[in-house]
Amino acid sequence: MRLVQVTIPAGKREAIEEALEEDVEYVLTDETSGREYTAIAYIPLPRNAVEPVLEQLREAGIDEQAQTVVVEANTVISRRFEELQDRYAEEKSEERIAREELTSKARDLAPATWSYAILTVVSAVIATAGLLLDSPAVIVGSMVIAPLIGPAMAASVGTVVDDDELFRRGVGLQIAGLGLAVLSAAVFAFLVRNLYLIPPGFDVTATPAIRERLLPDFLSLVVALGAGVAGVVSLSTGVSTALVGVMIAVALIPPAATVGIGIAWGLPTVSLGAGVLTLVNVLSINLAALAVLWYLGYRPTHWFREDEARARTLKRVLTLAVAIAVLSVFLGGVTYDTYTRATVDGQIDEAVADIVTQTPEASVQDISIERSSGLFFQQPQRVVVTVGSPPTDPPPDLAARIDERLDTLLEDDVATEIRHVPTETAA
Repeated sequence: MRLVQVTIPAGKREAIEEALEEDVEYVLTDETSGREYTAIAYIPLPRNAVEPVLEQLREAGIDEQAQTVVVEANTVISRRFEELQDRYAEEKSEERIAREELTSKARDLAPATWSYAILTVVSAVIATAGLLLDSPAVIVGSMVIAPLIGPAMAASVGTVVDDDELFRRGVGLQIAGLGLAVLSAAVFAFLVRNLYLIPPGFDVTATPAIRERLLPDFLSLVVALGAGVAGVVSLSTGVSTALVGVMIAVALIPPAATVGIGIAWGLPTVSLGAGVLTLVNVLSINLAALAVLWYLGYRPTHWFREDEARARTLKRVLTLAVAIAVLSVFLGGVTYDTYTRATVDGQIDEAVADIVTQTPEASVQDISIERSSGLFFQQPQRVVVTVGSPPTDPPPDLAARIDERLDTLLEDDVATEIRHVPTETAA
């Protein structure tokens, strides 16, 4: 529920009363401050009725020069108010807040530049430490303080309500924030490496928390789109955006920190994979937010600006979609590589098991596949098979048979090594 307070300009009182009389219950008090206003109207409204009632007031003569205040009301006891709730529940979503309230919340979410910069740097440094430590708890902690939900929501709201200033501020903060996160992560990672705060020869690509952000697939796109939808829904329904902000930070801060780590270690492939993931995520969040806001029916204040806002929204949606489609070529390649690798691994396991089961009292204990260097499209080069067999009777010619089968399967010369583990009884 909301309480709307509107100052009524001189000469507009009668028109305002006529506009309110038909639909809502209100109270008028005389304004005696000697200014150009004659009265103040107090109008209790359901949340979803605020926007249409404000539109009626604008048609009756209330413009931006008048003061309109919307505050949250805890309880309204009135039979007519209950009827008003029922009527607007049929016309609009009961959870949807007014356009003016949405814009105000979006502005509040876009923090001051100084505090935004400090929180971004701190969150990126903590995320970098968490990635190098392979500590999920530290990484999650960095997401809690990351102030990235505000700029994304501000840019999207600014687009659909045709507020260029809000849009530019949102886009500018997003670009500056991600750039600052990458820079601060790179500087911190460089200091960690050169001050020997981690062991010499530390392989960042072998760290699970880092490695999972080097090879993003199409599931990463789903995560980012979901974060954008959740952000807009929480904003447009007046629900707290704190937890959703963590979800958006999940999609942005760790990948950006991974880009910085790749720069500090001089590994272009690390920065490339994490950079693509960061770009896909930020573009997807903005795309989802724009689409959902337009679907929920948010439009500019004045109807004659709606066509312009629709054109801008469509143009920006298409731009984001094309950019995501281009970057998705990389995601598709990674997805295909992951599928191919899993398929080849399964074929190797099946071929080895088939050969070993032909040997009495022998069993496969473990299969290790060593691949070519690099992050993408690695090919099997060496297969190490651990076989359990009786200590006095190791399987004869097993290595040769497995090597021949794998060479035929992979159409390549793959080195094969057999390691025997004595067992009392074979599986």
